[in-house]
Amino acid sequence: MRAVVQRVAEAAVTVDGECVGEISGPGLCVLVGVTHQDTAAQAAQLARKLWTVRLFAAADGVERSCSDLAAPLLVISQFTLYGDARKGRRPTWNAAAPGPVAEPLVDAVVAELRALGAEVATGRFGADMKVSLVNDGPFTVLLEV
Repeated sequence: MRAVVQRVAEAAVTVDGECVGEISGPGLCVLVGVTHQDTAAQAAQLARKLWTVRLFAAADGVERSCSDLAAPLLVISQFTLYGDARKGRRPTWNAAAPGPVAEPLVDAVVAELRALGAEVATGRFGADMKVSLVNDGPFTVLLEV
């Protein structure tokens, strides 16, 4: 599994003009991609990493995690994270898992985050989503499990 993680002041996702998920920060906007070999164990591992990775600076110099701050997360599925544009002019999506494989694993990440105590908003799987955010930093990292 692969996740692009952005530290945000706020973030929202809309589908057909309707806001389906939003957070007010500090928090994380997380784009999650799934490939064919990914498992439920990896989904749980990614959730734990997202909840505990220290990405927020504090005045005392000690970095904090979402779990430390009770910071919210906006989790959005994104199959294009497994796009490959090394050859030609068009990316291929062969490494991205199909919906019936990917959707339950993205749902598992969300469920595990909530089980850990996180406030989690989501996009809508497979929909044409519009994501808006205010990146705090800017700060963006790539996580893979």
